[in-house]
Amino acid sequence: MDVPLDDYPAGAALATELVITSPTVRGVEELADPVVLAALLARHGVVAEPTDDDVLAVRLLRFDVRGVLETETAEQAAAGVAELVRRAALGPVPVRATDGRWQWRVPVRPDAPLADRLAARIGLALGGVLRALGHERFRACEAPGCRGVFVDTSRAGRRRYCTPGLCGNRVHVANHRSRRAVAG
Repeated sequence: MDVPLDDYPAGAALATELVITSPTVRGVEELADPVVLAALLARHGVVAEPTDDDVLAVRLLRFDVRGVLETETAEQAAAGVAELVRRAALGPVPVRATDGRWQWRVPVRPDAPLADRLAARIGLALGGVLRALGHERFRACEAPGCRGVFVDTSRAGRRRYCTPGLCGNRVHVANHRSRRAVAG
Protein backbone atom coordinates (compact mmCIF):
# COMPACT_ATOMS: atom_id res chain seq x y z
CA MET A 1 0.00 0.00 0.00
CA ASP A 2 1.18 3.47 -0.74
CA VAL A 3 -0.62 6.75 -0.25
CA PRO A 4 -0.72 9.71 -2.64
CA LEU A 5 0.04 12.96 -0.86
CA ASP A 6 -2.60 14.89 -2.80
CA ASP A 7 -5.57 12.57 -2.16
CA TYR A 8 -6.54 13.66 1.33
CA PRO A 9 -10.35 13.53 0.81
CA ALA A 10 -10.29 9.73 0.45
CA GLY A 11 -8.26 9.21 3.60
CA ALA A 12 -10.33 11.79 5.48
CA ALA A 13 -13.51 9.92 4.51
CA LEU A 14 -11.96 6.71 5.83
CA ALA A 15 -11.02 8.47 9.08
CA THR A 16 -14.56 9.80 9.51
CA GLU A 17 -16.25 6.47 8.80
CA LEU A 18 -13.85 4.65 11.09
CA VAL A 19 -14.43 7.02 14.01
CA ILE A 20 -18.22 6.90 13.75
CA THR A 21 -18.25 3.09 13.98
CA SER A 22 -17.50 3.46 17.68
CA PRO A 23 -20.04 2.57 20.37
CA THR A 24 -19.33 6.06 21.72
CA VAL A 25 -21.08 7.46 18.65
CA ARG A 26 -23.65 4.86 17.63
CA GLY A 27 -24.28 3.11 20.96
CA VAL A 28 -23.23 -0.24 19.52
CA GLU A 29 -19.93 -1.62 18.23
CA GLU A 30 -20.16 -1.43 14.46
CA LEU A 31 -16.77 -3.06 13.83
CA ALA A 32 -18.12 -6.39 14.95
CA ASP A 33 -15.83 -8.76 13.07
CA PRO A 34 -13.29 -9.11 10.24
CA VAL A 35 -16.03 -9.28 7.58
CA VAL A 36 -17.46 -5.91 8.64
CA LEU A 37 -13.98 -4.36 8.76
CA ALA A 38 -13.12 -5.75 5.31
CA ALA A 39 -16.34 -4.24 3.90
CA LEU A 40 -15.59 -0.84 5.46
CA LEU A 41 -12.08 -0.89 4.03
CA ALA A 42 -13.30 -2.00 0.60
CA ARG A 43 -15.63 1.03 0.47
CA HIS A 44 -12.47 3.12 0.74
CA GLY A 45 -10.38 1.20 -1.78
CA VAL A 46 -8.37 -0.80 0.75
CA VAL A 47 -8.22 -4.49 -0.02
CA ALA A 48 -7.48 -6.54 3.09
CA GLU A 49 -8.38 -9.81 4.76
CA PRO A 50 -8.47 -8.71 8.39
CA THR A 51 -8.19 -11.09 11.32
CA ASP A 52 -9.80 -10.83 14.74
CA ASP A 53 -6.53 -9.28 15.97
CA ASP A 54 -6.74 -6.68 13.20
CA VAL A 55 -10.28 -5.79 14.27
CA LEU A 56 -9.09 -5.18 17.83
CA ALA A 57 -6.11 -3.11 16.64
CA VAL A 58 -8.30 -1.01 14.31
CA ARG A 59 -10.79 -0.42 17.14
CA LEU A 60 -7.87 0.96 19.16
CA LEU A 61 -6.77 3.06 16.18
CA ARG A 62 -10.18 4.79 16.30
CA PHE A 63 -9.22 6.35 19.64
CA ASP A 64 -6.03 7.81 18.15
CA VAL A 65 -7.85 9.17 15.10
CA ARG A 66 -10.64 10.65 17.23
CA GLY A 67 -7.97 12.22 19.42
CA VAL A 68 -6.51 14.02 16.40
CA LEU A 69 -9.95 15.22 15.27
CA GLU A 70 -10.74 16.56 18.75
CA THR A 71 -7.52 18.55 19.19
CA GLU A 72 -7.88 22.17 20.23
CA THR A 73 -5.07 23.57 18.10
CA ALA A 74 -3.50 22.95 14.72
CA GLU A 75 -0.17 22.26 16.46
CA GLN A 76 -1.76 19.47 18.53
CA ALA A 77 -3.37 18.05 15.40
CA ALA A 78 -0.03 18.12 13.56
CA ALA A 79 1.64 16.24 16.42
CA GLY A 80 -1.10 13.60 16.33
CA VAL A 81 -0.84 13.30 12.56
CA ALA A 82 2.91 12.76 12.85
CA GLU A 83 2.35 9.93 15.34
CA LEU A 84 -0.13 8.22 13.02
CA VAL A 85 2.18 8.52 10.02
CA ARG A 86 5.22 7.22 11.92
CA ARG A 87 3.48 3.92 12.60
CA ALA A 88 4.19 2.58 9.11
CA ALA A 89 5.01 5.24 6.53
CA LEU A 90 8.32 5.37 4.72
CA GLY A 91 9.75 8.46 3.02
CA PRO A 92 7.89 10.03 0.09
CA VAL A 93 8.94 9.01 -3.41
CA PRO A 94 8.08 10.40 -6.86
CA VAL A 95 6.02 7.97 -8.94
CA ARG A 96 4.76 8.35 -12.49
CA ALA A 97 0.96 8.28 -12.53
CA THR A 98 -1.11 6.60 -15.23
CA ASP A 99 -1.52 9.95 -16.99
CA GLY A 100 2.27 10.26 -17.29
CA ARG A 101 2.61 13.04 -14.71
CA TRP A 102 4.76 12.69 -11.62
CA GLN A 103 3.24 12.68 -8.17
CA TRP A 104 4.49 12.17 -4.64
CA ARG A 105 3.46 8.94 -2.94
CA VAL A 106 4.30 7.61 0.47
CA PRO A 107 4.82 3.86 0.63
CA VAL A 108 4.09 2.05 3.86
CA ARG A 109 6.03 -0.88 5.23
CA PRO A 110 4.52 -4.00 3.62
CA ASP A 111 5.19 -6.00 6.79
CA ALA A 112 3.37 -3.47 9.00
CA PRO A 113 0.17 -4.63 10.70
CA LEU A 114 -3.08 -3.54 9.07
CA ALA A 115 -3.87 -0.99 11.79
CA ASP A 116 -0.46 0.65 11.35
CA ARG A 117 -0.88 0.81 7.56
CA LEU A 118 -4.30 2.41 8.07
CA ALA A 119 -2.82 4.82 10.63
CA ALA A 120 -0.26 5.99 8.09
CA ARG A 121 -2.91 6.41 5.38
CA ILE A 122 -5.25 8.32 7.68
CA GLY A 123 -2.42 10.37 9.18
CA LEU A 124 -1.22 11.50 5.76
CA ALA A 125 -4.78 12.41 4.76
CA LEU A 126 -5.40 14.38 7.95
CA GLY A 127 -2.10 16.16 7.41
CA GLY A 128 -3.29 17.06 3.90
CA VAL A 129 -6.54 18.45 5.30
CA LEU A 130 -4.62 20.40 7.92
CA ARG A 131 -2.37 21.90 5.22
CA ALA A 132 -4.96 22.55 2.52
CA LEU A 133 -8.14 23.35 4.47
CA GLY A 134 -7.10 24.07 8.04
CA HIS A 135 -7.70 22.68 11.51
CA GLU A 136 -11.23 24.12 11.62
CA ARG A 137 -12.30 21.35 9.22
CA PHE A 138 -11.97 18.81 12.07
CA ARG A 139 -15.42 19.06 13.62
CA ALA A 140 -17.90 17.63 16.09
CA CYS A 141 -21.33 16.64 14.79
CA GLU A 142 -23.97 19.29 15.47
CA ALA A 143 -26.85 16.82 15.84
CA PRO A 144 -28.25 16.85 19.38
CA GLY A 145 -27.04 13.82 21.30
CA CYS A 146 -24.52 12.71 18.69
CA ARG A 147 -20.91 12.31 19.81
CA GLY A 148 -19.53 11.86 16.30
CA VAL A 149 -16.58 13.77 14.88
CA PHE A 150 -15.69 14.14 11.23
CA VAL A 151 -13.46 15.79 8.67
CA ASP A 152 -15.20 18.31 6.42
CA THR A 153 -13.56 18.14 2.99
CA SER A 154 -16.51 19.70 1.21
CA ARG A 155 -15.76 22.58 -1.13
CA ALA A 156 -17.87 25.09 0.79
CA GLY A 157 -16.75 23.84 4.20
CA ARG A 158 -20.24 23.96 5.69
CA ARG A 159 -20.84 20.33 6.59
CA ARG A 160 -22.52 20.06 10.00
CA TYR A 161 -23.13 16.36 10.64
CA CYS A 162 -20.88 13.29 10.90
CA THR A 163 -23.39 11.29 8.85
CA PRO A 164 -25.57 13.68 6.85
CA GLY A 165 -27.94 10.89 5.80
CA LEU A 166 -28.53 9.89 9.41
CA CYS A 167 -27.81 12.78 11.78
CA GLY A 168 -28.75 15.44 9.25
CA ASN A 169 -32.02 13.71 8.39
CA ARG A 170 -32.92 13.33 12.08
CA VAL A 171 -32.44 17.05 12.66
CA HIS A 172 -34.39 17.99 9.53
CA VAL A 173 -37.29 15.65 10.41
CA ALA A 174 -37.41 16.99 13.97
CA ASN A 175 -37.44 20.58 12.66
CA HIS A 176 -40.18 19.71 10.15
CA ARG A 177 -42.33 18.09 12.84
CA SER A 178 -41.80 21.05 15.12
CA ARG A 179 -42.94 23.49 12.42
CA ARG A 180 -46.00 21.36 11.63
CA ALA A 181 -46.95 21.19 15.32
CA VAL A 182 -46.75 24.99 15.64
CA ALA A 183 -48.67 25.57 12.40
CA GLY A 184 -51.32 22.91 12.99
